[in-house]
Order: sequence, then structure tokens, then C-alpha cells
Amino acid sequence: MTAPPAQCAPLIRPPLPLLPLLLPLLLLLSGCASGPSARPEDPFEPMNRTFFTVNDKLDTYVASPLAKGYRDVVPAPLRSVVTNFFANLGDVGNFANNLLQGKGKDALDSLMRLALNSTLGIAGLLDIATPNGIDKHPQDFGLTLGTWGFDSGPYLVLPLLGPSTLRDGAGEVVNIEIDPLVYERPPVRNTLYGLNLINTRSNLLGATDLLSQAALDPYTFVRDAYLQQRRYRIASGKGQTSLPTYDETEPAPPAAPVPLPD
Repeated sequence: MTAPPAQCAPLIRPPLPLLPLLLPLLLLLSGCASGPSARPEDPFEPMNRTFFTVNDKLDTYVASPLAKGYRDVVPAPLRSVVTNFFANLGDVGNFANNLLQGKGKDALDSLMRLALNSTLGIAGLLDIATPNGIDKHPQDFGLTLGTWGFDSGPYLVLPLLGPSTLRDGAGEVVNIEIDPLVYERPPVRNTLYGLNLINTRSNLLGATDLLSQAALDPYTFVRDAYLQQRRYRIASGKGQTSLPTYDETEPAPPAAPVPLPD
């Protein structure tokens, strides 16, 4: 069984703000999905596994075949142009979230990338900023809430969107409002969302093939990888550069030195 890329991160935002409707429904359903053996970070595992399976089937029979056909028909240089265009739009949210997190340099970089790529890069079709040393700093409102001290809450698998948490799912509502595409006319907006979905999926075909070969239980692998990645990104944003430790046990004290014989 292959795991869709949307299971690794919420890559594509929906054309309509569905999350305000989805989250209360998920929490209502979760009341019947938890059990005495549930893990603390994943109390709604039975419900989450159901949505994971649905998402996986949609990816296997719809998204992945479309992505493979797209990759076979569209030349690589043109796919790079499409990737650059949507990455440039993403810098709008990157600028806002870096600013809200108090990361002045990263916010300035995001703003400079947006200005440079939107002008000299012909509306973002070309990435002029990266070769000139202006790095990309991806952020979202879920990470912003985490930086402000909001707990992630329970792990959730959102229909169509993939892995998330209560905090990150609520943050997606703001991410949708920041996305410039949401303000386009529906025919244009929906066409661009579809193109972004297929293009992003085609870029991740190799990664999902590797995941299907490496993971004995794709659900557990994706869940643990997602939660660890989010914790690490929040910790590194606060100045912690090493991987965080999640073991709650106290480290053992250092052993006393053994005296050497005379």
C-alpha cells in the first residue's frame, strides 16, 4: 500500500474553506473512536486510520495516476515553471507567519523573494531569488500557534488533507485566508488548485514509492514522522538546533570516575 504525499504534510489547500465544517465533525466522531488503549498523542486512532485508508485509496486510484500521466506529458522544465509559480505564491504566507513569529530576517527574506520573483521572475515563473542567496523559509499558521505556546492537541487525519493536529487543522483556516488564490474567481481558482495538486503529487512520486517500501505500517510511520517534524520545526524556530528529546524520563546522572590503581 502506498501512502499519498498529502499524508506527509498538508501540501494542498482546498478551494473552499471546508475546515471550519470538518473540525467540529471530526471531534464529534472522535468521541466514538477513542479507546482505553489509545496512545496519548493519538487518542482517535481508529477514526484516523479510517480516514487514512480513504485518503490512500483516493491517492492510489485518482491522484497518483493523474500525476504519472502529467509527468509523462509535461516536460520537466515546464513542470519546474509551475512549481516556481506556486512556490512564489506561498511566500505570501511565509512572510506573514515569519513576521508573526518575530523572525525579522526570515520575514524580510520572504518579502524580498516575493518582490524579486514576481517582477524579474515574471510573476514567479522563474526563481530568481534562490540563486542570488535569498533563502526560502516555509512557515504556516499552525507553526505560528506552536511558537506562541499553543499545544498541538490530538493527532488528526483530515479527509483529503492528510495528517494534522487540532492546532494545525485550526491553523489551516488562516492559511486558506492568506492564500492569494482563494480570492480568485472560482473557475480560475479551482483550475489552479487542480494544477497545483497534480504538479505537487508528480514531484513526490519517488518519495511515496520509497515510503511504501520502507514502512511496515504506513499509518504509524506517517503519524510519527509528521509529529516529530512539527515538534522539531517549532523547537528549531525557538533557537534549538538539535533534534528535540521526547522521552519524559530523567537522564541518568553521570557515573563517578573509577580511581586508577597506583
